[in-house]
Amino acid sequence: MAAVSRADAVWEGDLTSGRGRVKVASGTFSEFPVTWATRTDREHGTSPEELIAAAHAACYSMAFSNGLAKAGYHPERLNTTAEIEFVPGKGIVSSTITVRGHIHGIDAAAFQKLAEEAKDGCPVSSALKGNVQLKLKAELDHTH
Repeated sequence: MAAVSRADAVWEGDLTSGRGRVKVASGTFSEFPVTWATRTDREHGTSPEELIAAAHAACYSMAFSNGLAKAGYHPERLNTTAEIEFVPGKGIVSSTITVRGHIHGIDAAAFQKLAEEAKDGCPVSSALKGNVQLKLKAELDHTH
């Protein structure tokens, strides 16, 4: 059975002087404002790209932890950042995933291999693939 996620947006006015608001149907977080200015100035709001970055970081972390577990490793912690690059006039051009993993008993080569597999297998990556350059920076943390 498919899972359907929903968000609602209202926009009033033109692109540069208009404003809108977005909310998620789950109610997980409050309705929030969006404007053209918030696409490049994060001090006063969010953007569609920032929401995609949040989705990509969460999805990648879940896919990577699943891949590690299936390979017999116990993922203690994954710290994942996604950076979506938006170029006005071009759109979204790249998504860079940076992950630092705390996993006992794994070597660097296995970590890198599973990190790449997660990048290619994550559903958000799959949705972006072919339209957006996907980059990965994966580092195994040997400290405790």
